[in-house]
Amino acid sequence: MTLALTAFGAQLSAVSATTTSDPTVTWKSCPTYSDDVLRSLGVTQAQLANVRTTMSRLQCGTVSVPLNYSDPGGRTIDIAVTRLTATDHARRLGSVAVLPGGPGGSGYLDPVMRVARNNDMAKLNERYDIIGLDPRGVGYSTKVSCDLGARGPAAPGPLTEAAAKKIYEAQVSANQKCANSDPAFIGQLTTDNVAKDVDRVRAALGDRKLNLLGFSWGTYLGAAYRSLFPAHTGRVFLDSPAPPWTRVDRHFQESAAAVERNFARMAEWLARHNTTYGLGATARQVRAEVLRLVRGYDQNPKTYADLPQPIDGSTIANLAGRDSTQWVLAGQALLELRTASGTTAPPTVKQLLGAPMGAPLPGAPELTNLTMNWAVTCNEDSSRPTFDVSWRDYQRLLKRNPVTGRQNGMTSLCSGWPLPVQQATLKRGPGSLVLGAHLYEYMSVYDWALQTRNAIGGTIYTVRDDVHVSTTRVPECAAEVVTYFETGHIDHGCPGVQPPS
Repeated sequence: MTLALTAFGAQLSAVSATTTSDPTVTWKSCPTYSDDVLRSLGVTQAQLANVRTTMSRLQCGTVSVPLNYSDPGGRTIDIAVTRLTATDHARRLGSVAVLPGGPGGSGYLDPVMRVARNNDMAKLNERYDIIGLDPRGVGYSTKVSCDLGARGPAAPGPLTEAAAKKIYEAQVSANQKCANSDPAFIGQLTTDNVAKDVDRVRAALGDRKLNLLGFSWGTYLGAAYRSLFPAHTGRVFLDSPAPPWTRVDRHFQESAAAVERNFARMAEWLARHNTTYGLGATARQVRAEVLRLVRGYDQNPKTYADLPQPIDGSTIANLAGRDSTQWVLAGQALLELRTASGTTAPPTVKQLLGAPMGAPLPGAPELTNLTMNWAVTCNEDSSRPTFDVSWRDYQRLLKRNPVTGRQNGMTSLCSGWPLPVQQATLKRGPGSLVLGAHLYEYMSVYDWALQTRNAIGGTIYTVRDDVHVSTTRVPECAAEVVTYFETGHIDHGCPGVQPPS
């Protein structure tokens, strides 16, 4: 689950004024994409042919749903849906809906990208239709957009209370402007409403039950769907579960603590490789050296001609907070920054920090809608702190997490949001549920899976890594997920992505 914010000006795509009681799919031609667009989506040259072949099987359509389920005869919106039908139709078991991360993530091309590039997901597609969708507010579904223009980079060095107050006030203003731009639409961007949309998709596809494979925020969506529609829910696997509560302040604090804990693992690894990185022969020495770098770069930020913004303590904290897939590069960057001089950035530092995300290529699908991310997060956030509370929370976060805490902002993401709090429906229900919890992860903290189990039930499947939503990317783990959907049985866990030796 990702909490992100840029600000947003409102443009509403056309919505119709009727609704139907029995949903149907309006099938249409699928979008076409150039090779360059597919490469920009992460498709390698070696994968391109198989992606093209799988794309040729993809079915695309829309399902009309009420904008407001309390007014089913009113305004409607379109939900974009995709399907890869089971390749072994005679032995078909049903449909698995892939629930994307976010909120605000697109799942439109998930069936193709997962099946074409993953042998285990291709095996899942033998006996299951794989369903993708863009949630309301995202991609090819009906959406709105809030845009207040780009904000300049923050001044380097520690955040002062005066600067924080200006950021807070700008945030409140942005929140009020966005929410009030189209409250009838923005106010209906909630997890429960997306879950209701998913059930309309299920009915339109003709499935009595829907099996769910959720990732990150999609786990929260899956938990809500199972709570609202237990009779329509089949087998459910949720990878990197979100917590069963929606408080931005608590999310920041608990995630930051998990980052600091994971740095202790990184420090042990760096100490074992002291001859390479020179940051210390023990974890304690590594921690002291990285903390020295955080404080030193906060006191004397460095500007490089080929980096988009200066290097300060938050940059060091960010490098120290990487997961194990980036320890090699992050360790090298920390080594370079110990003795960096000159006007251009050291090579690894530039590799990690020097390439700002470019604009999408023409014809590329929308991968994330930040308006939807913002609206769902803030519609459901019950904290919405005052400045004094947010500043106090930020100081506490820095004190508790001295090495990695500087990469975090304040907890005022939803302060001043004027629409009522609408938290998702979560309750215990019958049926099979597996929670894929990653032991050392910080984007979805392991304890959140335990809290989710306490709230709605299910079985914990422990993945012994720190990598977000990695279960289906590791063959041993992915094979067990496939077996679960085929048989209903699964082991207690798997190794996951292993750290470098």
